[in-house]
This record gives sequence, C-alpha cells and structure tokens, in this order.
Amino acid sequence: MFGAAAFFFKDWGGTKAENRLAMMTGQKQAGPSVSVLREEIVEGGSRGLASLVEKFTSKFNLSLLFRQADAPLRIDTFLALSGGIGALFVAFSMIARAPFALHPVAFLMGAFTPWCWLLFRRKRRLAKFEAQLPDALELIGRALRSGHSLASGLHVVCDEMPNPIAEEFHTAFEEQNLGIPIERALKNMLTRIPNLDLKFFVTAVAIQRQSGGDLAEILDKIGHIIRERFQILGQVKALTGEGRISGIVLMALPIALFFVVYYLNPEYMMLLFTDPMGREMILYAVVLQIMGALAIKKIIEIKV
Repeated sequence: MFGAAAFFFKDWGGTKAENRLAMMTGQKQAGPSVSVLREEIVEGGSRGLASLVEKFTSKFNLSLLFRQADAPLRIDTFLALSGGIGALFVAFSMIARAPFALHPVAFLMGAFTPWCWLLFRRKRRLAKFEAQLPDALELIGRALRSGHSLASGLHVVCDEMPNPIAEEFHTAFEEQNLGIPIERALKNMLTRIPNLDLKFFVTAVAIQRQSGGDLAEILDKIGHIIRERFQILGQVKALTGEGRISGIVLMALPIALFFVVYYLNPEYMMLLFTDPMGREMILYAVVLQIMGALAIKKIIEIKV
C-alpha cells in the first residue's frame, strides 16, 4: 500500500510540459505517462467534489451562514471536519463498548458539535453588532450634522469603530463606491446581518432619500430606542434566569442519569434497546423532551 502511494505521488518522469512535448513528438508513448495525467485526475476529482459542495451550499445557503459567523474555515473543510469528529465519537463509543444502537447517536452528536460552534460564533457576532449599532448611528448623525454625506458617515464608522460593524459598513461603503445605490448597499448589509434595529435604519434611509427630512434626528431617536430596549432586555434576562437554568437541568438530567445507570448496570439499561417496549419508551422520552424544551423556551422568551 505504501509503495502504491509512493508511486502515485512521486514524479518519475520529467515535468508536465516536457512529457506532453515528448508525446507530441513521438519520443514517448501515452501509455506509461502516469505522471502526466496524475495532476489532471486529481484536479478533476477535486473540481467534481467542489461542485457537489457548491450545489449543497447553494441549496441550504450555507455561504451566508459562514459569512454571518465570520468562520475561518472553508465550507468543504468544515463539512469534512464534521464527518471526522462524528467518526471519532463512534470510535470512542466502540472503545467504551456502548451498544450498537448508540453508535448512530454518537455520530450525530460528534457531527453536530462543529455546527454548535458555528451557530454560537454567529450568535456572538450578531449580538456584538447589535451592541455596537447605537454608537454607529450616533456617529453617522454627528457626521451628517457637520455637513458630511451619508456615504462619508459610513466611512467614519469604518474608521472609528471596531469589527464586526466596521467590516459590514466598510462592505456597504465599497459597494456604493462601485456604483451600487446606497439604499441597495444597505439592504445587502441587512441581508448579511438580520437585525431588526438595522432594518429600522435601512428603512429610515430609504424613506429619507425619497421624501427628505432630518436624517440625523431620526438616527438619534433610533439609537435612543435601541438603548432603552437593551435596558429592558437586561431586566427580562435577569428575571427569567431561573427558568433558563431549570430548563437546562431538566433537559440534561435524563441524559446524565441514563449514562450513570448504564455505567453501573449495563444489562439493566440494555432492555431499552432489546425489548420493543423499551424502544417505544425511548421514542416517547425523546418526543417529550423536545416538547418540554419548546414549552420552557416559550415561557422564558419575552419579545421586547
């Protein structure tokens, strides 16, 4: 196997150009020229894999998700990493001598771990953008009062504020520099950052460009409303903290208890997988867990 791998990756002949020239002049036959076609075969396979990944990402709009999370990984690398971690979890479950029915569960848990990291990264970036938005609106309002245009106000945000808001406003500023109307550039930013407060800003700009008005005063009022809403959200979060902790405990306790009892008495827990009634109990338990999580989320989630 190692000899075959060495034969495949080692260049036994000349360069690709020399081999092609030798075949065209008849000095070398096309049969033994493995090294000439090796790179084309590898490139063709990678292009085919890349096209499949591109179709998958375009169908589920994964590129936007990675853009919102500012992920440092490419999509194909991320998908391969998810599959590798899932296989690693399966190997751990096999080493721990877990029942065969838990191997798919272990794979799903491992494969879903990178997705949890990606969603957490996206949520943290969007929350940071939302916290920076009031300062950015006030900065644009001051720029408008001093006689600058709206495009100059966007450029001020790019220069004076940190990421991620500086990066998004810089993209909008560059788009309008390339000839895209500023309303369309702001709508593109709203597509990348699905935020209700940003939607107010984009709508205010679109209305002001059509009917006129004092945009600086509108931006100041929007910034004030956002700060007031943040204060109310902080109070709601403090009052619903007990409910969130209760939900986490109630969701994690059955799973932890299952592994503890399985470690103490594996034969007792195997009845859940070998007996038909046990499998029905597992199905009902999963459904009730999901319903309980949705109910707790509905109780503690208060829109402001």
